[in-house]
Amino acid sequence: MSESLHIVGVRHHSPACARLVAERIRALRPMYVLIEGPADFNERLDELYLQHSPPVAIYSYLSSDRTHRGSWSPFAEHSPEWQALQVAREVGSTVRFIDLPAWHDAFSRMENRYADVADHEHEERAEAYERALTEKLSVQGRDALWDHLFEDGCDVAELAQRLSTYFDHLRGQDPGSQGNKARETMMARWIAWAMAQPGEPGRAQALVVCGGYHAPALARLWQGLPATLPETPQPSPETTDEDDDEAQPVQPASPQAPLRFGSYLVPYTFKRLDAFAGYASGMPSPAYYQWVWDHGPEGAAHRALQLVMQRLRDKKLPASTADLMAVHLRAQGLARLRGHDKPLRSDWLDALAGALVKDALDAPLPWTYRGKMRPGTDPVLVQAMDVLAGDIVGRLAPGTPQPPLVAAVQAELAAHGIALRGQLKLDLLTETDRARSRVLHRLAILRLPGVRRAQGPKLAMSGERTELWSLSEPLEQQAALIEAGAWGASLHDAARARLEDDLRQAQGRIGPLAEGLNQAAWAGLSALSDTLLRELRGAIAAEPRFEALGPALSVLHTLLRHGQMLGMADAPVLRVVIESGFDRALWLLEPPAAIAPADMQSHLEGHLALRRIVADVLAHAQDHANDEAQPLLDLEPARALAVWQRKAADPAASPLSRGAALGATLSLAGRTDDPHAQGESGAAEAMQLLQSLPAPVLGDALTGLLALAREQLASEPAFVAGMDRTVQALDNADFVRAMPSLRAAFAWLPPQERGLLADQVLALHDATHLSRRALTAHRSGEAPPEQLAEARRVEDAVFARLAAWGVTLEDEEEKDTEKAPRP
Repeated sequence: MSESLHIVGVRHHSPACARLVAERIRALRPMYVLIEGPADFNERLDELYLQHSPPVAIYSYLSSDRTHRGSWSPFAEHSPEWQALQVAREVGSTVRFIDLPAWHDAFSRMENRYADVADHEHEERAEAYERALTEKLSVQGRDALWDHLFEDGCDVAELAQRLSTYFDHLRGQDPGSQGNKARETMMARWIAWAMAQPGEPGRAQALVVCGGYHAPALARLWQGLPATLPETPQPSPETTDEDDDEAQPVQPASPQAPLRFGSYLVPYTFKRLDAFAGYASGMPSPAYYQWVWDHGPEGAAHRALQLVMQRLRDKKLPASTADLMAVHLRAQGLARLRGHDKPLRSDWLDALAGALVKDALDAPLPWTYRGKMRPGTDPVLVQAMDVLAGDIVGRLAPGTPQPPLVAAVQAELAAHGIALRGQLKLDLLTETDRARSRVLHRLAILRLPGVRRAQGPKLAMSGERTELWSLSEPLEQQAALIEAGAWGASLHDAARARLEDDLRQAQGRIGPLAEGLNQAAWAGLSALSDTLLRELRGAIAAEPRFEALGPALSVLHTLLRHGQMLGMADAPVLRVVIESGFDRALWLLEPPAAIAPADMQSHLEGHLALRRIVADVLAHAQDHANDEAQPLLDLEPARALAVWQRKAADPAASPLSRGAALGATLSLAGRTDDPHAQGESGAAEAMQLLQSLPAPVLGDALTGLLALAREQLASEPAFVAGMDRTVQALDNADFVRAMPSLRAAFAWLPPQERGLLADQVLALHDATHLSRRALTAHRSGEAPPEQLAEARRVEDAVFARLAAWGVTLEDEEEKDTEKAPRP
């Protein structure tokens, strides 16, 4: 019976393997052609026989409140799986996909079913085997090794023998990971089922097309398994820990948002297939191998050289006729040296590098390693690799089933009169344009290509009224929209689910959370899942920096209290984040810590945000003192006041933070039972703090005070008089050291308040006859005050040094008099 089973191990997207598969199916005419692919798609195999233009892919997804997983099974025309599909129908075979669905836990860390290597444990063994082969055969890189062994145009019998030997040694007795064991068990059960079905004389029973890594295991596993039709597994409502091969169940998904899963055909691109773009695909340079499939090695080389030279000339890079001749000559020589009947891909690339790159290389040749090209790669090589990758975009046949989101988006765009072409200017203060803006922001959350906001306010509550959108319909937009269908059936639901996933990925960092919730405000997505709210409440406790919390809390509090037009006022998610962020901010503020100059503004914004929240809560409590209204936020203002008081009194704390803390308590005086009072008492406390500090940080503390309590202090005569005395008491050296931070502190006062302060200073010095501008105006020919003070300090130092040597100013004046000419 096993003689009627033929397992063809392949490398995905290899034209040589595709040629072998097509030849074997035509020769053996098997009853069943079993292909490594998602078994849940078997009932819809007819969709693959529509008039598509490859590359296309089956996109499979699983999505819930706790996880989102997507994987592609891509097919190019030169893919062995695609040829198996086409030729099997040609000879009348029954076709089945036999692998687990791509949403299965076995694919939890794979974006591409047809990746070369899925097992971390297997990588070291495979790399050691391939490294030994490359050294033995004197080739550089795994792709050059593959071309040398298999893409040289040998006959199919020899190719099959080479592949079998190669994959047997590559796998050996390696049992594989838990994920691969599950996949191989599923495939082996399909083989056992197919082998037990009635056969026909003159036809093989089954031919299996699978990744070469799986072929040795499948040949051993299928015998002895039950011959019943395998059931396609269904996803569990429990998600798994994707960081562990041993899947561990965790909390079930929220019942309000059921598990979403399925598969759809999507257009694919050669760029996404290219291994050098960082994607885990089977072969690099997909356009080159498509030319090999269409025209053979010589035709592919001719087309590659033609297009590479044309690209280099278009980019004004060196590409003369003499260079072309040198490339051709080098490639022929390298092929003979390496034992190739005809130059292979690596021969042509090495020849291009040798003939066209004139300078020393700052990075390895890009075809000798996997992944994205490294910085410093020569521009000639970058362009050559881009040409060989190709820019082909697949197309789906009309009528191909699509997820509900595609039609929903088209309906939304039509209902709001939005055409995805050109530019669209929106007035955010009109309801019609605000609704359009929400639609476009939802599409932007889904990362839809061709939808980009070119201009507009950064914050949803900024008050600016104009947005400018750049809209288009690039070829990749259809695929992206189909893939976005994994997030939901309507634009609102899909955008909300994608946004929730983004917020979950923020992992409690308040900055990304605030940005995400700002996006939610733009898109009108105020209602988020209870599961996410619970996660956010706990996750914010991991934020390590007070300075990161301040700006974010300020934005979120504004949205909570004034976001009526955006639909965000009193949104539960804002309450959760603000309450958790408030608690975390007070914990981070409590210990003494130095503040870097770059963090000073953010630190003050943190104090301002906390003060604003406390003031709002206190005002709400006073307004509803006689009723049983729900508290505005579930937090304790008294705790914030206690932290500020301790911070202001802590000599180890930063002067900036001490000043801000005292300013916060002074600004809230009268709204609480706190003993601080406005007026002279508050000014006395402020002056007591300032006079206890050395001159260089005097302005830092003043900055904190004015940032938080300028209304209480800037116009208070006792404070102005105290500051005047403090500045007057500074000697020249201390004045120079204090001047920069003092000037920064007074920058917190608006121009009108600075003028009022100037009037008070003039009155203190009986100079009310002067204009307030006399204190700030620059006089022609005079240096700024800090330069004059520095000059005076230097002059005093010189006189002190002279006095130390017994030379006084009077002695110098007498000498000058003696030297004066007589009249």
